[in-house]
Amino acid sequence: LHKANIPLVIVVGNHDNPLSFGKAHALELFGQLPLDGFYVIAQPTTLVLQTKSGPVQIVGIPWPTRSLVSINNKHLHSNAQELAEYISTTVAAIIEKSAEQLDPALPAVLAGHLTVSTGIFSGSEKKAIYGSDPILLPSQLAIKPFDYVGLGHLHRYQNLNPLGYPALIYSGSPERIDFGERKEEKGFCLVTITEKNKTSHEFITIPTRKFLQIELKLESQENQTELLLEALAKQSMQHAIVKIIYYLPSGIRDRIDLTRVNHACQEAWHVVGVQCVRQVQPKTQRPALKVEMDLSTLLGMYFDTKPEAKTQKAELIERALLLEKEHSEES
Repeated sequence: LHKANIPLVIVVGNHDNPLSFGKAHALELFGQLPLDGFYVIAQPTTLVLQTKSGPVQIVGIPWPTRSLVSINNKHLHSNAQELAEYISTTVAAIIEKSAEQLDPALPAVLAGHLTVSTGIFSGSEKKAIYGSDPILLPSQLAIKPFDYVGLGHLHRYQNLNPLGYPALIYSGSPERIDFGERKEEKGFCLVTITEKNKTSHEFITIPTRKFLQIELKLESQENQTELLLEALAKQSMQHAIVKIIYYLPSGIRDRIDLTRVNHACQEAWHVVGVQCVRQVQPKTQRPALKVEMDLSTLLGMYFDTKPEAKTQKAELIERALLLEKEHSEES
């Protein structure tokens, strides 16, 4: 990009920030290079970039941290959710103020590393706790005079303003991060601003590493390895990251030969693991039996816990009572 004289704007994200306060963030080096065209945004910033087709305004919003906004004394004892709400409100105000200061005649882009309330998480991201992340509404970002809103943070490509203008786009991660993203296409967005208030974008997919999850149900302890090897032989594992999961019923012994399984996966780039999952039988709730109950009632409650005996419940109780009577008479 630098050799082609294309300016590069880099917005600092949550994974770029240091764990210790005052340390350099992971992208700071790019801003220190003695070269023109590198813009690293670690604080809310407005830039005017000169391109071959004319100037374009960029409002950059990095991942909102406590140090990004001024936390006054009244928030010293706030909990995580209250702080997140305060940061969200403050960042929304910064974006609105920045938008008001833009030249309405020039194309404008909002670039931010942010969490949007309607965004769809994927993979390991689903573990994120909404209460601890500052969250913004689409209506706080897709505002005039922006012609495009480009976002980072969520790994899945998505347009959160499909019927309105400007488009509100997560281009997603350029690579799969974990198996939760194994079915997602990855790529980047090519954005074209032909003139003010006239913008289009195209999501361009790129080749990515293959995440292959192979699952198999095994019903007995016979021929387990052979059945699993047959399932593996049906898959193309070349250059793939592979995870194997096989399910066994409760009480069935695990006889998988891991050496043979690993040998069958030698074309894979990496085998994450071979995992056995036991299919635990649901526990049957025992009926609340009481001493004062008669035998007929006790038998009825017992047969209610046996699905295979429910259709013959009355007959079974009758025969059991008959046996009990005969036993009493013999005694």
